Amino acid sequence: MEVVKQTKEFTVVKKRSGRYGVKNAQNKWINGDEKVKILLGEGLIKAAAPAPKEEAPAEEAPAEEAAAEETTEEASE
Repeated sequence: MEVVKQTKEFTVVKKRSGRYGVKNAQNKWINGDEKVKILLGEGLIKAAAPAPKEEAPAEEAPAEEAAAEETTEEASE
């Protein structure tokens, strides 16, 4: 592993696989969101912003239910 950056708070290393690892001052691995924040702050990775979740319009749900009921009625006849 190659040390990329070392500060008082953390050490960033680059693994042979090309991925980055971050260790804290106590020499324990940092994972998850905290690791991503550190790597973004150092400019080592680029993370895409999560896409905003679009809620399904409430108007479509009753129309779909009505269509399903119509097909059920037609099938029973």
